[in-house]
Parts: sequence; C-alpha cells; structure tokens
Amino acid sequence: MKNLSFVIISAIIFIGCKSKTDQADAYGNFEATEVIISAETNGRILQFDVTKGSEIEKDGVIALTDTTLLHLQKAEIDAGMKSVRTRIASINAQNEILVQQIENQKVNIARIDNMLRNDAATQKQLDDLAGQVAVLEKQIAANNTQKGSVAAETDVFEAKKATLSEHIIRSLVKSPLKGTVIEKYAEAGEITVAGKPLVKIADLTTIRLKVYVSGAQLGSVKIGQHCTVRADDGKKGYYTFPGTITSVSGKAEFTPKIIQTKEERVTLVYAVEIEVKNDGTLKSGMPGEAIF
Repeated sequence: MKNLSFVIISAIIFIGCKSKTDQADAYGNFEATEVIISAETNGRILQFDVTKGSEIEKDGVIALTDTTLLHLQKAEIDAGMKSVRTRIASINAQNEILVQQIENQKVNIARIDNMLRNDAATQKQLDDLAGQVAVLEKQIAANNTQKGSVAAETDVFEAKKATLSEHIIRSLVKSPLKGTVIEKYAEAGEITVAGKPLVKIADLTTIRLKVYVSGAQLGSVKIGQHCTVRADDGKKGYYTFPGTITSVSGKAEFTPKIIQTKEERVTLVYAVEIEVKNDGTLKSGMPGEAIF
C-alpha cells in the first residue's frame, strides 16, 4: 500500500513539473509582411491571371493594362519630331546656300580690291560687296538662332515621349516581392485607375510572431536572442520552430483585446516580435507561443 501511494505521489509530481516546464512564456499571433499592389496607370485590365492563394515570384507579372492610347500618343509625338527635324534640315540647307554666297562675294571683293589698286574700280564698289557679306553673315546667325529654338522643341518632344514610355512600362504590373496572393480586388476586363489596389501579397517565407510579456519578463528577453516558437498542430501537440527576437518595445501598453479575460486586458505589457523561418505551416493570423 505504501509503495502504491509513493508511485501515485511521484506521478503527480512528475506530471506537475512537466506541465510547468512545458508551459509557454508568452502568447500572440503570427504576422506576415503584406504589400498592397496598385495600378500605376489608367485603363482597362487586359491580363490578370493571378488567383487568390497563388504563389508569385519577385518581378512576376500580375496584370497588364491597356496601352493603346499611350502608343497612339507616342506615334503623334514621333510625327511632331519628324516635322521638327525637317525644319532643321531646311535651315541647314539655307545656311549652306548663304555660305556659298559669302564665298562668291569674297572672290568679288578680292577682284575689286585689285582693280581699286589700279584705279579701275571705286571704293564704293568694294564697300557694297563687304556690306553684302555682312548681311549674309547676319542671316546665318539669325538662322542658327531659329535652329536652336527648333532644337528646343525636339527636347520637349523627347521628354514627352520618355514619359509615355515610362507609363507603358508601368502598365505591366509586377510583384515587388516573392509571396502569396492573399487578396484580389479586381478582375480582367475592369477599368482601373492609377492608385487603385489590385492585389495584396504576403511574404510567408519569413513570418513574425508578435507576443506580449510582462514587466517581470522584460529582463529575460533581448534583441537577437534565440527562442522556441510553437503553434498547435490540431492533434493536441505542437509544431515547433526556432525563432529570433527582432524587436522589443520600449513602451508599455495595455494587453490587446485578443486576450479573453478582462483582468488580463488591463495589465501593462511589452510587445516582442520574433522572426521565424516558415516552411509553409504557419499562416498569418494563427495563434502562437514563445518559450524564452
């Protein structure tokens, strides 16, 4: 009888110690990095093949909006630039004619200068030719000024074309990260505008467990510390993962409302974030536990 009593007492002590050591130090919920991706241009959505729950790689194509109007505007700008280039070519041709006329007049000036030395020509004839050369040179200068103004128009067209090209590139909506589509806000065929959300993507490869500790526990946690993270496996057991503390709040706050009892909700606690490498088991919003 004494032996039976000893066994029972030993079992109770063992179970009690196991229960105590198996108890978690803090509780909270898993959170994933979520990004809402919006349209950057206006137009009809021509392609939108992703579905809720689908995996997408970084820079993977999410959607394509209609670029017809943008391409038409680029064609209009190209036509305008062609017209400007034609005007510049015409000015260059005029300058070439004026340069040739100046060369011809310089030949006449040399001839009249020789005749003037032999008293076969007058000074007025020489001055008239020099005046004509000066007029031709001023015409070239005026043409060059006009050419600079036309060239400035080309720069304006180039800037507008670059803007349209950038809009065309942004019509192809790409994912900025590798993740899972958790929300889809539009469908192919709908009209969208710049800034309108299309999908929400979550990076589930690395997930955070946000827990709350009391002031008494605060001294036992620090950034960079390794710990154990658990989640229910649905069979009265746990999935266990290694975790690293990445953030410890320096300001106390009231326990969040997810804590069930009123007494616990008015307790001051500190938020602690733990980073966990996820093998696909953990999902955003799942409850979790931390053992420091």
